[in-house]
Amino acid sequence: MEDNMNKLEERMILVGLNVTDYKKNTSSTKIEESMIELEELAKAAGGNVLGSIIQNRDNYDVAYYLGKGKAEEIKEYANNMQANLIVFNEELSGAQIRNLEEIIGLDVIDRTALILDIFAKRALSREGKLQVELAQYKYRLPRLIGVGKEMSRLGGGIGTKGPGEKKLETDKRHIRERIYDIQRELKEIKKNREIQRSKRLKSNLPIVALVGYTNSGKSTLLNKLIQSHREYSSDKDVFVKDMLFATLDVSLRKAILPSNKEYLITDTVGFVSDLPHYLVEAFKATLEEVSYADLLLHVVDSSNEHFNLQIDTTLGVLKEIGAADKPMIYVFNKADKVNYELDYKPKDEYVFISAKTGYNNEQLLQKIESHINSNLKKVKLLIPFSNGEVINSLHKKYNFEENYSEEGILVQINITDEDYGRYNKYIVEEVL
Repeated sequence: MEDNMNKLEERMILVGLNVTDYKKNTSSTKIEESMIELEELAKAAGGNVLGSIIQNRDNYDVAYYLGKGKAEEIKEYANNMQANLIVFNEELSGAQIRNLEEIIGLDVIDRTALILDIFAKRALSREGKLQVELAQYKYRLPRLIGVGKEMSRLGGGIGTKGPGEKKLETDKRHIRERIYDIQRELKEIKKNREIQRSKRLKSNLPIVALVGYTNSGKSTLLNKLIQSHREYSSDKDVFVKDMLFATLDVSLRKAILPSNKEYLITDTVGFVSDLPHYLVEAFKATLEEVSYADLLLHVVDSSNEHFNLQIDTTLGVLKEIGAADKPMIYVFNKADKVNYELDYKPKDEYVFISAKTGYNNEQLLQKIESHINSNLKKVKLLIPFSNGEVINSLHKKYNFEENYSEEGILVQINITDEDYGRYNKYIVEEVL
């Protein structure tokens, strides 16, 4: 039994290329940091990393990515380590994968295939699964010619989890037809989401979106923020685990500010350096939710020594989806693990917290409320006693005290522009 288990285990060797010619090195992440992240991705996929190799070259080898001689060295190293899978840190062409597999004699995948595999395993919603399947087909389509074995591998191995476990020995015409079908289905899902979004916008509840690098603590923070809501129950919590891409599907929950004002908070898929463009494109529809948010909470893992690179990655994706100019609060999470002063001071507002322990969460809530209230108007209302339903409606959205006079009920509240027009006839004074 033990021998069979070992045969099923993905025993990986990680390979990275450090392009020493600066003009040809397009990566914004240092090779050591990128390789550490690749190892985390490998673990998230369920693999066992046996070792890693970094090759220094002036440029890329068109046929073998890092040169035929280095491929021979990798073969010997992998055999000595009893590895059965080689993972490259950058995206490879179909020809490069085929050539490398012929020399090394083992399965070869790249960083993109690894991330796609993780997404395929983690996607839960119908939309998420379709988005991942679309990204997988777009990745595999140009690799149909000349790849051979890589395209025909089946089963549950890392990098081989195909769209819906379908055979990959399909021709380009079949794949293009499937891509068309998926895109058509995603359009229908998008229409339904736009209807739901329209209803949310009509409710006039502020929307706060959590964005940031994967495993920065967004889901933990969401779970902490929603606990104060009167409708909270533990089944509303989102999945949390200390790993890359623990959750993929967008979550939307209700939460309460200190003033008792209700707002919506949404979690989004985490970002990672060199996120495959197939995935960014596929998840753009889902990430559109960010562009409708009133405020972004950019959650940063302050305990990660490379957090500034993670910030740049997140800002890059936000720019790509057209949400870079949104009001933003930098939330430096995991402050309980940091015993040094960060020298990074963003131009936007920021706060240090620990979503896990609750440290400084009240300060974060105050900052959120301050941003939300900046779009509110402070007014005094006089509600006739005969219009008690108005008071009830206001209490559902605002926190205020009632004062009584002969004419009716006096209240002073901060209201939205929409409610300003709705209750305009009751306004007796605008408070500056």
